[in-house]
Amino acid sequence: MREKEAALRLTSDEQAMLAGEAGPGVAKAMEIIVALGQIYGARSLVPVASVQVSGVSYKNLGEAGLEFLESWAAQGASVRVPTTLNPAGMDLTSWGELGFSQEFARRQQAVVDAYTSLGIMPTCTCTPYLVGHVPSFGQHIAWAESSAVSYANSVLGARTNREGGPSALAAAITGVTACYGLHLDENRLAGTVVDVQCPIGSEADLGALGYLVGRAVKNGVPYLRIGDWAPGRCDLKTLGAAMAASGAVALYHIEGVTPEARAGNVVQLGAESLVIDGLSAGYSALDGACEQIDLVSIGCPHASLAELRSAADLIEGRSLKTNLWITTARSTREAAEAEGLVARIEAAGGRVVADTCMVVAPVAELGFRTMATNSAKMAFYAPAHSGLEVRFGPFEQCLEAATSGKWVPVRAG
Repeated sequence: MREKEAALRLTSDEQAMLAGEAGPGVAKAMEIIVALGQIYGARSLVPVASVQVSGVSYKNLGEAGLEFLESWAAQGASVRVPTTLNPAGMDLTSWGELGFSQEFARRQQAVVDAYTSLGIMPTCTCTPYLVGHVPSFGQHIAWAESSAVSYANSVLGARTNREGGPSALAAAITGVTACYGLHLDENRLAGTVVDVQCPIGSEADLGALGYLVGRAVKNGVPYLRIGDWAPGRCDLKTLGAAMAASGAVALYHIEGVTPEARAGNVVQLGAESLVIDGLSAGYSALDGACEQIDLVSIGCPHASLAELRSAADLIEGRSLKTNLWITTARSTREAAEAEGLVARIEAAGGRVVADTCMVVAPVAELGFRTMATNSAKMAFYAPAHSGLEVRFGPFEQCLEAATSGKWVPVRAG
């Protein structure tokens, strides 16, 4: 540890922040950054262009987390770079009509207020790149939220480690992060080449594929070969989220698709090989056994405007018998409302819910016990985080469950 501590060099400005010259709140933040740098053997810190902070839902933070944030905010610190928030535990506007309790709403709003007092934008979305917060290729950032980290590294070619909530907030307050891990060229090379030899026909197929790859490579960097498949950005969002959930994958490359893979060789010498010739194991792991469906949840990661258009087209003219919640960013919901998409979805009985996600919402107080979803990330996390029985499949299958209130299994792969 002493060797690692000696290797970390700080600039005079960084030393001043650590010494408390910018106030106790900044000093606390710099202590966190320096400690991480020492632990991981960083030689220097690196300026960051933006930050995404997780740890926003009061369900996850609790009173201790809220007190920690309020204490930090009371020390007068504020963020130095554009900083956005992960989803909260509720829709910040329509929480009452959606069934959230007044007490939870009061504490959740206090969490958001603590963050905004630090100068953070209350975006409350896991897809900041869909609401104008788009880092450029090669730019160093400090993002927390596994799917956003995956997208930033893989699809945009920015550079971030998978930050925790406190370390991301510390980076926002100081404007720097420790330069280790995926900030370095050598750590962005793929250690596993994945040959996908089965057809990919839906977003659920992508989720099942991502689950299998993430489970196999864990926190490694995979290089995927998927034939002549031409994915859209929403496809890559879905795939990356699944790999990040099942295996902590923070960066992946796809041959001929992702920017670093297009720019040159990104595979390590002696990389391992993995063949995926079917998806049934992924579906089996993510899909449960319940028949009655209380809630259909779409939008994990948060739905894009294009996905809301597709949902409106699929749902129009239907009459739902159970709850359908499509979760998205507040600004995306506003754009969808202006386009008439929200009205079309609500006419069938669905809801477009902003600011939150069913993984971080207090599901117990909402009364839901079973869920259908097209998101592998949601299917992976919801049983443990929300106590829900989950069915997993394509959106069309989920829509049938919303229409009938029951799940009709259709195996893929």
